[in-house]
Amino acid sequence: MATSGVLPQTQPPWWRWLQTFPEAIAAATCAVLTLLGWLALGGTWVGVGVWELLAAYVIGGFESAREGLTTLWQEHELDVDLLMIVAAVGAAILGLWQRQYYLLVDGAVLILIFAISGALESIAMQRTERNIRSLMQLTPDTARTIAQGQEQMVPTGQLQVGDRILIKPGELIPTDGLVREGQSAVNQAPITGESIPVEKAISDEVFAGSINGNGALTVELHKSPESSLIQRVIRLVEQAQSTAPPSQQILETNERGYAKINVGAALLLAFLPPLLWQWTWETTLYRMLVFLVVASPCALMAAIMPTLLSGIARGARQGILFKDGAQLETMGQVQAIAFDKTGTLTTGILQVSDLIPVPGVTTDQVLQVAASLESYSEHPIAQAVVQAARRQNLSLLPLQAVQAEVGQGIAGTLHGQSVRLGKPTFVMADAAVAMATYSRNTLPSESPLPSALLQTSQHLEQDGKTVIWVSQQQQVLGLLAVADRVRPTAAGLLDRLRQLGISETVMLTGDNDATAQTVAQTVGVDTVYANLLPEDKVGVIQQLQQQYRTVAMVGDGINDAPALAQAAVGIAMGGAGSDVALETADIVLMADRLEKLEQAIRIGKRSRRIIRQNIAIALTSIVLLMIANFLGELTLPAGVLGHEGSTLLVTLNGLRLLRG
Repeated sequence: MATSGVLPQTQPPWWRWLQTFPEAIAAATCAVLTLLGWLALGGTWVGVGVWELLAAYVIGGFESAREGLTTLWQEHELDVDLLMIVAAVGAAILGLWQRQYYLLVDGAVLILIFAISGALESIAMQRTERNIRSLMQLTPDTARTIAQGQEQMVPTGQLQVGDRILIKPGELIPTDGLVREGQSAVNQAPITGESIPVEKAISDEVFAGSINGNGALTVELHKSPESSLIQRVIRLVEQAQSTAPPSQQILETNERGYAKINVGAALLLAFLPPLLWQWTWETTLYRMLVFLVVASPCALMAAIMPTLLSGIARGARQGILFKDGAQLETMGQVQAIAFDKTGTLTTGILQVSDLIPVPGVTTDQVLQVAASLESYSEHPIAQAVVQAARRQNLSLLPLQAVQAEVGQGIAGTLHGQSVRLGKPTFVMADAAVAMATYSRNTLPSESPLPSALLQTSQHLEQDGKTVIWVSQQQQVLGLLAVADRVRPTAAGLLDRLRQLGISETVMLTGDNDATAQTVAQTVGVDTVYANLLPEDKVGVIQQLQQQYRTVAMVGDGINDAPALAQAAVGIAMGGAGSDVALETADIVLMADRLEKLEQAIRIGKRSRRIIRQNIAIALTSIVLLMIANFLGELTLPAGVLGHEGSTLLVTLNGLRLLRG
């Protein structure tokens, strides 16, 4: 049986926890030493207490000091970590110099709270990163290959295109491939977010990380394991983690300049108060140290990225792939959305929509003859007709001498009689009369086409449907209409998008205007643009961008690639298996479910709302703490607690996006 993608864990749990959360171990040790030092200072072991507190400084503040000094040495810049350490060391020096050892405790508490905050942030962020790492654990390390009738377990990374692998019931699928033998229901929820297992049969594609159901499958690799959907998703999510959105880039750009301003302001505070307000030098230095702590922008720096990473992880769990935080942020600002028609507002799969026989002929007879002829064609319309016959459990008739004429139809012989399918000019023996009748929309008495059926055909074509005529021995049996089916969830989705604040919905299509208007009326889009070439769609997007600040485009990621690139947010439908969708679009709805668009917008809007909350919390905290410090009502530990508490608060607030 294929092994899990998780490597064996031989270390004891406590050792794994130590390796995963070293910040937590350092914070716990710092807390113990700070407590022991404080107790010792209250008794007769003052010297021991001083050394214990100094040890707490070293253990709790080592990581921050290392990062701060590295930044100072390599980049010649000040950062928040170094400011924290300077404040703590300043308190220690002031306490030792004046033999007021309680200041040592204040500095140790500063280090401790800073260390605890860092540990809690690390543990909290593990929840987000766990969602990313879980993607890597979705595929097994080995696969069961079949060669010359023999089974062999080989590492997944050694599989090659053309290899065949056996996947038994209940096993994880190790890589993408095409089913060559067997039939089974496959749970694709880990990859596409679909809650219902998908039936897989011969020639269907399966994806690495999905879970096989009750049937055994033989799968042939049609791409290398590195090119599988799950591996591409992992690379894109990792890229999203390392790419800062514009708002975060602005904060990071100004962070070190802000740190320099803080140092300059602290130096002024070290000299001006004794001269202006007759503060003692001890009070002045203490207030300066508190200022260095409370004015640091830690909470402001944590206001954005934890929120956006949580939103990306939340989306990935629901089958929505945000390529980076910038697109998640932009998604919450969308005011207008343009939709491609085929494959987006419609399923992109043709189906028999109407079946109309002449009097004396049954619908099953018409469908059986049509499917028997269409079974010799690979055209999408032919496949739709054959599938309709299979759903009715109709058997295919034994035809002979089947021939197809391009652009006209298919003809054959059934029990010695001619059967035809296609255009009205093709299905009748007297094609000239049929053509004249059809083109003039008049019906001379000698016309071989039934009057009522011809009128019905014209109405169906006006609705954007493709009409197919069927005849036997020069007698019309009836007609079929084939059409692309509108997604049943499209109309409800567009109503909900308006409730979310979307000002305009637009449909872009290269199809004719009659078909476009029919679909538009069904789903309820505001504006329709038909008969468009790919470059025309780009022009429409540009017009919308002049009217609305942020415009999104939803398409299949292939013919709509230019428009997807032009839009502020390009959203691809059906990303599973589509290289172009993953490369062109900013967001991929991986389950090919249009209703996921609503969830993507809700995640984007909620992310922006939480970011605004976090920025307000951070700025309010800094201002209030600075005022309290100047009024002399704030101790160093209280300043650290308020500063680090606000940092932790905005981080946890951002992680709320991980909740359902």
